[in-house]
Amino acid sequence: MRFRNLVAVISLLLTAPHLHAQVAPPAAPAKASAKIETFLVPVRLTVAPDGSGDYRTIQEAVMAVRDFMQVPATIFIKNGTYHEKLLVPSQKTNITLLGESKEGVVITFGDYSGDAEKHSTYTSATVRVQGNDFTAENITFENSAGRVGQAVALHVEGDRATFRHCRLLGNQDTLFLAIENSRQYYQDCYIEGTTDFIFGSSTAVFEGCTIFSKTNSYITAASTWPRQAFGLVFLNCKLTGGPEATKVYLGRPWRPNARTVFLNTEMGAHIRPEGWDNWGKASNEATAYYAEFASTGPGAAAKGRVAWSRQLTPKEARRYTLPNIFAGTTPWLPK
Repeated sequence: MRFRNLVAVISLLLTAPHLHAQVAPPAAPAKASAKIETFLVPVRLTVAPDGSGDYRTIQEAVMAVRDFMQVPATIFIKNGTYHEKLLVPSQKTNITLLGESKEGVVITFGDYSGDAEKHSTYTSATVRVQGNDFTAENITFENSAGRVGQAVALHVEGDRATFRHCRLLGNQDTLFLAIENSRQYYQDCYIEGTTDFIFGSSTAVFEGCTIFSKTNSYITAASTWPRQAFGLVFLNCKLTGGPEATKVYLGRPWRPNARTVFLNTEMGAHIRPEGWDNWGKASNEATAYYAEFASTGPGAAAKGRVAWSRQLTPKEARRYTLPNIFAGTTPWLPK
């Protein structure tokens, strides 16, 4: 009898842990790691015409990027000539086109206003940028149509657009600063053309750029709105010209309230003494804002400038800083 009782006690002791395990609450499941949205993950793609990259065309790479990226999506472009009419749509934000070299990466097309396809100034662009926070470095943008009228190489609508070490090649209307609510920054770029080859209504700063006139005509044609504090601003630039360019105006007003200012800019002898033109309308002289400060070179002499242009005082010139120019509703300072 005692033996049976002992066996029962031993059996109970052996099974007790198992009985306890059966009534204990289940362990909490491990927490799943938080999912990172793809629009918050930086992207880097490579474009190469020989097929050694992720894509052969720049357009394919742009469209492969997720819409409304909130962090950089960098598209590295290997040297090559890309015959593309490139569009960066408004939903493709935070895109950077990074070229292998500015002479080696060429995006080119030849549409022009009045061609067989009935393009206009607004549709002729080789590259059209609509997305915000766009950046391009070490790239050549070219309209290859020749001297056939309006033929845009680069058309920019997006806000906070930055271009560094780029070349913009064309003739009439090379660079279209297309809309009012667009802030654009061009640093150490080369821009060439014939007539009105830097034009539009955006607020744009050109810093350390070389501006090359190919023939006698006008460099700028701003269409600034009256409510804009700044239009086109040239800081520490260099104005040069080819053999055909001996009488070049700094600008004329595409719209009455055009604003264009040159500060600390080296101006060649091809710049006309009067500097500015009223586009055949004396009324523009009362509304356009054309000013200069501390520029140098044979084309920079204040004597001879039209009476309705301005020579800024040092105090007035101090307003022309990137934080002031790009203040806007949401301040922006190019990185």
